[in-house]
Amino acid sequence: MSKARGSNDGLVAVNRRAKFDYEIEDTFEAGLQLTGTEVKTLRQGKANIAEAYVSPEKGAVYLINADFPPYEAGNRFNHEPRRPRKLLLHKKEIDKLSGSVQREGRTIVPLKLYFNERGIAKLLIGLAKGKKAVDKRETKKERDWQRSKQRILKTYG
Repeated sequence: MSKARGSNDGLVAVNRRAKFDYEIEDTFEAGLQLTGTEVKTLRQGKANIAEAYVSPEKGAVYLINADFPPYEAGNRFNHEPRRPRKLLLHKKEIDKLSGSVQREGRTIVPLKLYFNERGIAKLLIGLAKGKKAVDKRETKKERDWQRSKQRILKTYG
């Protein structure tokens, strides 16, 4: 039995503010270098990437300030909840990301944390440009219009 395309079975966390605060230009799928108790916490669906950001440092890319709460059944070898986690990307991708951040002033934001079809934890990151207040108002207006349109279609359609 195959999974339906676009199903949220492996989804752990979503950064909903990212698309509101930033204009996403490009996305990359990155693996995460995790410990055992961190994976078990993710399998329980407990993670928060809302306040997290991605930072290129010393030829590598790190996920900073992501909250993976301690695993309840973990012992003294449990992980630190907000430690920097290394992202696993190809060298060309790392160079592109770090170059865009340094030269063009872009930001790298985490978008989704999920398990792929093979059961491996992945992080979808986006190369983004910050939105101005005017753009945010436009996004909010568009979202409200779409909601109103759906309500009208549901009532009279």
